[in-house]
Amino acid sequence: MGSVNKVILVGNLGRDAEVKVTASGQSVASFSIATTETWTKDGEKKEKTEWHRIVLWGRQADTLQPYLTKGKQIYVEGRLETRNWEKDGQKHYTTEVKADRIVLLGGGRGGDRSAGDRSDSGYTDPLANAAPITDDDIPF
Repeated sequence: MGSVNKVILVGNLGRDAEVKVTASGQSVASFSIATTETWTKDGEKKEKTEWHRIVLWGRQADTLQPYLTKGKQIYVEGRLETRNWEKDGQKHYTTEVKADRIVLLGGGRGGDRSAGDRSDSGYTDPLANAAPITDDDIPF
């Protein structure tokens, strides 16, 4: 039996998607989404938020970019991919979701607000200052 690398996430964008074009003319959108888990322990409500870096290539990046705005809730299907780079003599790594499919859900600007919409809650995207994708990061 082979292996499986499949990710499914539903979360809210931490910032507007940023689209860049590679030297070969291919578009790539990058953005982060937050998924939040809530539970009750000893009568106290607890919450934990995880941030996921998403990369979307090609025509989908161009088509969806205007709709991928801060706070928007989306469904993402894709696979995990790790890349590395060196900066100032230090090796850095990041794991991203290379998206194959994105579905726009409710919430955020331009859509119905839902209970899970955190666009006005003061959330800031901790991945916003991570290293940008450059042509050197593209394996082809």
